[in-house]
Amino acid sequence: MERRAVITGIGVVAPGRPGTKAFWELVTSGRTATRRISAFDPSPFRSQMAAECEFDPAAAGFTPREVRRMDRTSLFAVACVRECVLDSGLVFADVDPGRVGTSVGSAVGATTSLEREYLVISDNGGEWLVDPAYASPHLYDYFTPGTITAEVARAAGAEGPATLVSSGCTSGLDSVGHAARLIAEGSADVMLTGATDAPVSPIAVACFDAIKATTPLNDRPESASRPFDLTRAGFVIGEGAAMFVLEEYEHAKARGAHVYAEVSGYATRCNGYHMTGLKADGREMAEAITRALDESRTGATAVDYVNAHGSGTKQNDRHETAAFKRALGPHAYDTPVSSLKSMVGHSLGAIGSIEVAACALAIEHGVVPPTANLHEPDPECDLDYVPLTAREQRVDTVLTVGSGFGGFQSAMVLRRPGAVTA
Repeated sequence: MERRAVITGIGVVAPGRPGTKAFWELVTSGRTATRRISAFDPSPFRSQMAAECEFDPAAAGFTPREVRRMDRTSLFAVACVRECVLDSGLVFADVDPGRVGTSVGSAVGATTSLEREYLVISDNGGEWLVDPAYASPHLYDYFTPGTITAEVARAAGAEGPATLVSSGCTSGLDSVGHAARLIAEGSADVMLTGATDAPVSPIAVACFDAIKATTPLNDRPESASRPFDLTRAGFVIGEGAAMFVLEEYEHAKARGAHVYAEVSGYATRCNGYHMTGLKADGREMAEAITRALDESRTGATAVDYVNAHGSGTKQNDRHETAAFKRALGPHAYDTPVSSLKSMVGHSLGAIGSIEVAACALAIEHGVVPPTANLHEPDPECDLDYVPLTAREQRVDTVLTVGSGFGGFQSAMVLRRPGAVTA
């Protein structure tokens, strides 16, 4: 019998207030969470805004010891795990822990804690020869991204396959895709999967400043993220996480679980071309989309909504538009497309999973989130980008895509179980 992977629990910590409900309210309202950076003084930087999470570890139930041990990235992930496990209704004590796995994505790991510890042991960069006696005893955990996966596994008592996926900005799609394949091949019955990143730090902001990938539109931070708009000037950095209980369908059905969506297709490609450059024809992304649809056994005309990468850079938005036309053909013009990054920024490796959460909720509620700040469409981006206002419609099948530095292109198909696929 074919093994299928379905989402039965969702947990989100996104810019603005934490929690899945608050996230969904934000992205369907068309409001934005992009603001001037508050985590540090951003005035020396070209781009001075971010989409920050209103996250209080103590209010989220973490002890002082846990806060001391875990980087913000891990705190986000574990908070999401607690929410998605509760949402799923799955009693993990009743499941063989060896059949529960973890697959977590992160692009930059514990960047925030690593930078903080370097400043401590180097006396704010003044000492070339540093004294390790001043370092946190948890510095090794910050240095090793796999620790995030270990924290997630520990939170649920998962003893099955454990993986950290770090493929840049497609990490959040690739981690869920990997988890779905572990279920399909029979290596696990339940996977805790998703992605997390907390890159709002001086070093990350400086890196994106150097290549001018982030927007310099500092005068109105709330409208600075403008995917597909003629006036767009780059992305707004963000942070956050989303985690899921991904379960084998028959396993979920046997316990009467609520199913949000099936992860029915996934593919990833690398363009082998340039670290940050994208070819205008969108061929590699189109190929990932086609492969994901093939794996899903879904025809292009069955796609009801496309969740775009939609970073708000000139080349990405044009590249994606070309890819959708190439992969979906004439149906691309009839399919609503939108970018969540217009509202929650770009949380690097985490954003793919945050967008998966939105896709599952779009199927659940029959609502397509809008693209905020889209007032003056770029004539080269001539699809239906759902400007400003959410749209109520039945959604059975969603295509979500990601594009990352290094030439990574990933695509995933989520659908309502039993949906028509032709």
